[in-house]
Amino acid sequence: MNKNIKLAVAGAVLALSASAANAGIIIPAGDWTVDINGNVNAFAIMGNFKGNHAITGGVANRYDANNKNDTVGINTGLLPAWLGVTGTTRQNDTDVSFTISLQPGVSQNGAAGSASTNVEYRQAFLTFGDKSWGSFKLGKDLGIFASDAILNDMTLLGVGGMSAGSAMPGSGATTTYGGIGTGYIYAAWKGQIAYTTPNMNGFEATIGIVNPNQATGNELYQERFGYEGKASYSFAGDALKGKIWVGGASYRMNLAATPEFTATVGEAGANVNVGNFGVTGYYYKGEGVGTTVIGGEGHNAGAKRDSDGGYAQITYALPTKTKVGLAYGISKLDRAAGDAVGLLVKENTRLTAGAYHPLTKHLNLVAEYSRIESESHSNLSNENNVGSVGAILFF
Repeated sequence: MNKNIKLAVAGAVLALSASAANAGIIIPAGDWTVDINGNVNAFAIMGNFKGNHAITGGVANRYDANNKNDTVGINTGLLPAWLGVTGTTRQNDTDVSFTISLQPGVSQNGAAGSASTNVEYRQAFLTFGDKSWGSFKLGKDLGIFASDAILNDMTLLGVGGMSAGSAMPGSGATTTYGGIGTGYIYAAWKGQIAYTTPNMNGFEATIGIVNPNQATGNELYQERFGYEGKASYSFAGDALKGKIWVGGASYRMNLAATPEFTATVGEAGANVNVGNFGVTGYYYKGEGVGTTVIGGEGHNAGAKRDSDGGYAQITYALPTKTKVGLAYGISKLDRAAGDAVGLLVKENTRLTAGAYHPLTKHLNLVAEYSRIESESHSNLSNENNVGSVGAILFF
């Protein structure tokens, strides 16, 4: 199985079956070993909205143009449907690999070329290295900063929050929001050149340059690459296992009609599993990075807005092997110089309860409920209640 899908299954605390983290369909091909892998998932999603305020940066949906506040849809969850191909070989004492993947949606109601028929291509990268000196990655893959936050989010195998601002929330988008914007900033899929150290008794570190920020829509020529990095320590014993990590990112923002500024953010998190219990805690703090995607709502005419947030999550495996979980996340955004008290988001919050049952070693049934609230600095708010039922199959 390619690295990030494997991490999404094996590293997330809601990995429901150890066998699901194994490799996909393995094909020997001369000097190469080819792994065809991925998942298919679909959920019936039902939402009810309260509040009709145009909150800038809010992730909770509001009424539609006809003043309706209920919606339903069938869509993929936070993890998109996935088809990946990874090839590995060892040449000249070097491990070499490539990964290419595509992510089709399951909500195909629109006309050709519309958002609901788009296919995404989130991975196209190569790696080379050796366990004695580490490895290099070149190409497009999940970002380094905030990757552990999303991979340990239990809604990775479910829905979490709806896609905010969609014409049909819960239907037509490639994925839902999960806990993005309500506890962590989206790691996103980025062109990058990164180096990862060898595993040194559980310790690993990754540093890389990534494509300059492209989130705001009015970029000029960018002066420098984005910088991202993280360090982690994994441990395992008879009854206790887990992972602790820290990370950060820095971008030089060069935007039209805006003074240049540097956006920076740091993070720390931990996932610990004891017996049938799993606990995850995460926190981030930044300047100029916003609350949902790096750069989104992060400044006012170049004046940086401070932001911080995090999430806490606990899961328990029942005797039936069903895992139940409860998570709370919050993302806060402060006003910058020149910001009036108004409809800029002050905080996005999410409470999620979920149940995840392994029907077979590859197929999992999922049910979730989430309550999402977006509150502005003028204390106006939108509230969403989101329920979902569905299934996710890994191969």
